[in-house]
Amino acid sequence: MSARVLAATTVVALLVAGAPTPAHAAPPVAAAPAAVPCPRLPAPKVTRPPRPTPPPSVPEDQAVGGDGLATPGLVTPPGSPAPPAVTATTWLVADLDTGAVLGACGPHEYGIPASTQKLLLAATMLNRLDPKQVAVATRADLDIERGSSAVGLLVGGRYAVETLWLGLLLQSGNDAANMLARLGAGSARAGVDQMNAEARRLGARQTHAVTPSGLDGPGQFTSAYDLALIARACFADERFRRYALTERTQIPAQPALKKGGFQIQNENQLIHRYPGALGGKTGFTELARHSFVGAAQRGGRRLVVTLLGAEARPVRGWQQGAQLLDWGFSLPRDASVGRLVQPGEPDAEPGAPSGSPAAAHPTPPPAWRGPAGTALRRMADGDWQVILPTAGLLALTVGGLVAAVAARRSRSRRAGRRRA
Repeated sequence: MSARVLAATTVVALLVAGAPTPAHAAPPVAAAPAAVPCPRLPAPKVTRPPRPTPPPSVPEDQAVGGDGLATPGLVTPPGSPAPPAVTATTWLVADLDTGAVLGACGPHEYGIPASTQKLLLAATMLNRLDPKQVAVATRADLDIERGSSAVGLLVGGRYAVETLWLGLLLQSGNDAANMLARLGAGSARAGVDQMNAEARRLGARQTHAVTPSGLDGPGQFTSAYDLALIARACFADERFRRYALTERTQIPAQPALKKGGFQIQNENQLIHRYPGALGGKTGFTELARHSFVGAAQRGGRRLVVTLLGAEARPVRGWQQGAQLLDWGFSLPRDASVGRLVQPGEPDAEPGAPSGSPAAAHPTPPPAWRGPAGTALRRMADGDWQVILPTAGLLALTVGGLVAAVAARRSRSRRAGRRRA
């Protein structure tokens, strides 16, 4: 047995046995400081379905964009004014152009997207579909939850792709979402798969789509940070910016079906009532509550705000977003607590260039729990080093098994701070 394998076996044996720390060992690692509470507005109690259990927290995913973002609480630049109190469970404000994160509350905590998920559909399909293409709506396209938001497409109706995008973003049409996903990928199900692939490409590791529209589905989650990555990709597209700022449009008549046309209006009040608004997306389900993504420009800066889990009283979701945008614009241009990563960057590990040794070794899956004091870091050759609170075992380089041990421990420490 090689020395390396023997060392790994020794470490695992000690972890399983929970071996006591010798008297001469280094002192245990200090506990992480308590999270700073986020300013909260009192919200009315509402009846809602039970929140689903979110996926296990993965330390590497929570640190995407900077270690300072790996908190369930508030993170703001030193010396900055306090952000406004909101009812949102989590939120984030970032610069669309530089990618600087100006402040956040639980940026990597899991939340439920509702219709803000339609931005991921846009980021995935905008470049795959010809806006002038005319397609026929099918019965499956209109298979949406009764009472949910819809444009009013008709089975057998003929609609230009651009009309579908406007119906998606102005009226939050779930029927339009299904049709766009089908047109872009061959079926709505395949469209969801491509949305998840796009989320991964963008670095939105905590996002998992189950429906194209954001209608609730088991295992569907996102985070305020992920929504900012997705929104940044959308606002980089001129067509999206134009659609998001459109105040109203006409859904065409369907002569073959003997149905007239009608007008729809943009439901995002930010574009009507906030100076410099660039658009965004609203969302609501009974499970998710109110979600919101909005962007605006002022003084040569373009900022985006994302928020999840808000209540409409005493302040509506878009108004909470507007207040957070005001706060962001009040900060210096160089203010930052983290950054929005570039597409593909997290898969090469934050800070490591593509093709580096770190990029060739994916993050090990969390699968085990170790004793207090265990720490883990990646070495230059891509292997993992386990740091134990024992002098004789302080720097053993081991393979994926011990990596899984330490990653599971990190996940377990965060279990009490998860939010759906």
